[in-house]
This record gives sequence, structure tokens and C-alpha cells, in this order.
Amino acid sequence: MLNTVTYDGPGEVPLLIAHGLFGSARNWGMIAKRLSATRPVVTVDMRNHGESDWYDSHSYPDMAADLAEVITQPTDVIGHSMGGKAAMVLALQRPELVNRLIVADIAPVSYTHSQMAPIAAMRGVDLDSVENRSDAKAQLGDLEPGVADFLLQSLDMKNKRWRLNLDVLAAEMDKIIGFPEVSGQFEGRTLFLSGGNSDYVQRDARPRIKQLFPAAQFAKIPGAGHWLHAEKPREFEAAVSAFLA
Repeated sequence: MLNTVTYDGPGEVPLLIAHGLFGSARNWGMIAKRLSATRPVVTVDMRNHGESDWYDSHSYPDMAADLAEVITQPTDVIGHSMGGKAAMVLALQRPELVNRLIVADIAPVSYTHSQMAPIAAMRGVDLDSVENRSDAKAQLGDLEPGVADFLLQSLDMKNKRWRLNLDVLAAEMDKIIGFPEVSGQFEGRTLFLSGGNSDYVQRDARPRIKQLFPAAQFAKIPGAGHWLHAEKPREFEAAVSAFLA
């Protein structure tokens, strides 16, 4: 069972939030707390992340099955990036569990970019020598703006370890940037919410999206990139609330 954080709220339909690669449930704490004003919200640590168990596999069918174990009734689901792919597979394989689906800045396609650079950077940190997060950040080296601070949220300073199963994430990277062969459709309401400055959801992916999610709607948040919920949290919350209302 995945580690979960629950935010109590009114209403009968809960909202489940699945984070992206290298993320965690607590990355979504502020957004989850605000959204819980109108509904119960549950955030999860995906497998091989945060406080959840480590496994040798990091496939999307396995991650979707993990999410299914958390759900006890039909639930609205948000998934960002890796979590968005897992949420899509969940909706396609277990549509009775998903009420409405929000896919944040990802499409049901394979990508060519790898995320091995952050893994190499984290492996390169001499955790025994770091006294604080600033020391670790200096050792992470030259990463894209904001990436180092994001990765450091998964550093357990007390136990001098990463809360990420780096070996398995590296070994399974092809699966993470890919998308499994799936059949069927999810006919429920679905929103593909993208960052206006992001190139993760291209127009040529729309036929595949519509094939799998015939009720799909599309929206963009101007000025946001791939990390749209972190860059434009208020706009993200407004878009989610409007869709769920």
C-alpha cells in the first residue's frame, strides 16, 4: 500500500493526487489543502518515492495497480507527468474507480528525453560529507533552474539518504518515459491541462488522446511550463476547481 496523506473536506467524492518523477505527496501539500475546502483530498507517494515501499519494477501497470489499492470508492484523480501516465492507465484498466480525470502536462505517448541527468547528480552527492541541504545542493552541480531545489525535497538529511530508489528508477527509465500498450477507452470526463510554455503535450498527440479518452477536453495555463502546479499554483487550482465543479 502506498504512503498517503489525507486532507479532510466536505463532499462525497474524494480527489486523489499522483505526483511526477522524483516528487512526493508533500510536494502537493499546499494545493491539496486548498482543494480540500470543497472535497476530501488524498496525496500519495508513488512506489520507489517518498515513504512508500521500494520495488524492482516501476511500470505504469504496476503504478496504476498501486493507485487502485488506495481507492475505496469512485474518485476524481489528478496525475502530473509520471503520475499522469499512471492515472491514465488506471482509468483505462479500472474505469469503475475513476469518476473524473485530470492529466497535468503529459500525453499517453512515449518521449525521447531521459531523466538520467538528475539521477546521476543525486548519485554524485557524497551524503556522508554533507552537513545541510546547501552542501548537497552545491554537489548536485549544474542542473536546470529549480531542479536542484526540487530534488532536495527528497533528501532525508537525518538518515543521509535519498527517499528515491535511484537504482530502479534508472533501470526502468525506458518504461517511465514510454507508455504501455493499452486497449479500451475511458469515457468519463477528462481534462488535459498543460503549461502554455511546455512542449510535453503536442497537437499531434490529440488523435491518440481522443482515441483513449473520447470525452477529453484541453486547456492551457499561460506562462507555465511543465511544472505548472508549482509555477502557477493559483491558476492551477482555479482550473481544477472549475473542471470538478
